Amino acid sequence: MGQLQEVETYLLDGDLDALQRAIDKLEASTDFDALYDVAGLLSEYGFIQEADRLYGILRVHLPDEAQLKIDRAGTLLELGEEDEALLLLSDVKPDDEEYVQALLALADFYQMTGMAEAAIGKIKEAHSLVPHEPIIRFAYAELLLDAGKYAEAARFYLDLLQETDEMGGVSIASRLAEAYSAGAAYEEAIPYYEELLESQATPDILFGAAFAYYQTRQAERAIRLLTELIEMDPDYFSAYMLIGQSHALAENDQKAYEWFLEGIKRDPFDKELRLAAGKSALKLGLPDEAEQQLEEALALDPEYIEPIITLASLYNEREKDEELLSLLADPNGEIGDIPILHAFLAYAYQRLEQFEEAYAFYGKAYDGMREDFGFLERYANFLLEEGRRKEALAIVRELVELDPANENWRAFLEAQTDEEV
Repeated sequence: MGQLQEVETYLLDGDLDALQRAIDKLEASTDFDALYDVAGLLSEYGFIQEADRLYGILRVHLPDEAQLKIDRAGTLLELGEEDEALLLLSDVKPDDEEYVQALLALADFYQMTGMAEAAIGKIKEAHSLVPHEPIIRFAYAELLLDAGKYAEAARFYLDLLQETDEMGGVSIASRLAEAYSAGAAYEEAIPYYEELLESQATPDILFGAAFAYYQTRQAERAIRLLTELIEMDPDYFSAYMLIGQSHALAENDQKAYEWFLEGIKRDPFDKELRLAAGKSALKLGLPDEAEQQLEEALALDPEYIEPIITLASLYNEREKDEELLSLLADPNGEIGDIPILHAFLAYAYQRLEQFEEAYAFYGKAYDGMREDFGFLERYANFLLEEGRRKEALAIVRELVELDPANENWRAFLEAQTDEEV
């Protein structure tokens, strides 16, 4: 039995003592081919420390061997010795046969550590050296996709699709669908999703295709695929939001609301579904149900701005002023730089006859709402009621500028004395 077979037998049997004796014996060997093969086997079975020891011994005897630099760099990376590994990979020379392999290893390392541009730089260099190698082109496309360069990635995938349907077990059509969708080129993505659906209608592909149809305003097709998806996997939570949105797109608000509620049954902690259900209830004229869903969304995330604004608007419309003040209360007296919320507070304080507070919040809302005719009207009327005529006239002039055809405010302005104006 050869040394490689012997070591593999110990590995398969889990005989670690015998394995260690065999490795100790190999360390003193000058059979470099056997050392190299066993190191690779140990690495394959997850015995990284032992593999690294053998690669280290080989490097002592063969310090200029480029393949050894790459292989040992791999084990060193596994062991967390990144600096030493990078030195070895960087030491592989451009005229070495293994130089492209070293570039790929560097690209892989940089990608794993979040250094996307460095990774792309290495793979780009490799591609320039072997531009027709499919593995390199695929790796380049994968890096571009991961880095958010969707159009560039799609060009590489399209080129590869002329030669093969898949690479390394990955469907090229699925990557094209993903790249086009991620880059918001949904029309281009749809044919690849349709191709995938013919052979592998998995939940993810059904959802991706449905999303592309929704984005291209093909609501009925999206609904059909999402219905199939939910039947296949009722716990695919994202599908409930999208099928509700698709029904809303098809102007079936009742169905949209029902699907949002169904999604909430599946996942009561989804704040976005709660918000969607609240907005849908408002469209259906169900303010009590809307309040409940919006309040639940805020119970899940008290700083979730969109339901705060929507619920504040509803409270204002229903003149639920105490609830509105409670919603927007802040121990520091600030609710952020959101003019519409300041306006709602102004209206609430005015209705509660707390006029100083109302005046303060009208002032806070003003700069951000100077183009809102309704707000300016309320502000002008409030100022007139409070006897702040000079300030009111400044607002009235803005109203006339916004809507010169408004006879009421124009007449009001013209009725003022020259001194007042």
